[in-house]
Amino acid sequence: MTYATRLQAVLSGCAIFASTAAWADPQITGRPVQHQLNMQTPVTAVGADIYSLHNWMMIVCLVIFVGVFGVMFYSVFKHRKSLGHKPATFHESTAVEIAWTIVPFLIVIGMALPATKTVVALKDTSNADLTIKATGMQWKWGYDYLKGEGEGISFLSNLSTPRSQIGEPGVAPTEARGENYLLEVDNEMVVPVGKKIRMVFTANDVIHAWTIPAFAIKQDAIPGFVRDGWFKAEKVGVYRGNCVELCGKDHAFMPIVVRVLSAEDYTAWVEGKKKEMAALADDPTKTWTIDELKTRGEAVYAANCVACHQANGKGVPAAFAALDGSQVVNGEKGHQIEVLLNGQKTGKFPTEMPAWKQLSDTEIAAVITYTRNTWSNKAAENIVQPAEVLAARKQ
Repeated sequence: MTYATRLQAVLSGCAIFASTAAWADPQITGRPVQHQLNMQTPVTAVGADIYSLHNWMMIVCLVIFVGVFGVMFYSVFKHRKSLGHKPATFHESTAVEIAWTIVPFLIVIGMALPATKTVVALKDTSNADLTIKATGMQWKWGYDYLKGEGEGISFLSNLSTPRSQIGEPGVAPTEARGENYLLEVDNEMVVPVGKKIRMVFTANDVIHAWTIPAFAIKQDAIPGFVRDGWFKAEKVGVYRGNCVELCGKDHAFMPIVVRVLSAEDYTAWVEGKKKEMAALADDPTKTWTIDELKTRGEAVYAANCVACHQANGKGVPAAFAALDGSQVVNGEKGHQIEVLLNGQKTGKFPTEMPAWKQLSDTEIAAVITYTRNTWSNKAAENIVQPAEVLAARKQ
């Protein structure tokens, strides 16, 4: 049994090292770490339970592996034919039958009971302090604070890593990658520490998936369906994740960032965010000049439309429609307003045009005006005012 004992000691040591490696540096939280051997450090109670279950299951599997293969290898080497051993001839042993039925059953029960308790806890979204809706779209997230402190706050969250670090197909990046390369956004989701956050998930185009590994939460966002989950972060910090459902060509550029603040700092953030939203809210009755709308529309297009339709308006062949020379863009403006508000599915492309109701009336009017006066487009109805979008929205 000398070799089996040594093998068991080595494998046990590896398991212990792997289970503790992720905790080695408590200063690094909320993101993958180079050479990390295990899950990210959890900052929720459920996450800690999952981490413990993972280690427990690994130990059980390791013991079974060592026990089964240890006996097998020992038998092969110590009772081989070359040493003069002869095979046993017994069969239909009742004791063996009972043993290999009861022992696995007990192992499964021992693993299933704590796992079931954790799974039930994962699904309990009752008594939440805040409710936030996350809407997946190609390729960004929209957040709406539905209930609790911060109710009414709404914003889009886009990748903020510059293209100069990413490069383009066939074009090398011109800047070195930052510390949070492809894991940084322009608008972080913000929540208070120690509060139960209920997340409601949906999507407006294809299936996405929202996950923050440190929170032990992962849920698909499916068009036409509403799913939910929850977390309660117990440590202030910034935590990062990604869309983990293959959702299209820019799937890798759809990060998720959640900033957890103290109660006081969160209240200050809510007040500041609401003032910011009020300052950005445009009067839909204001009449804009075409140059003002084009300037505003260019910024809206760059933030929301360029990923699919490209900066040159040419779209992506067989994937996303071109806006340069488009009949919709050069046609009757009422139809383009309807497309922006309600989306469109023509069947010509695998992904339908999603609705963009989350944009303000001014933003929709501006981006439509921009597309109608850019590239080779020369639409007869070349300007759209916010009041026209507001009227269409009410229909």
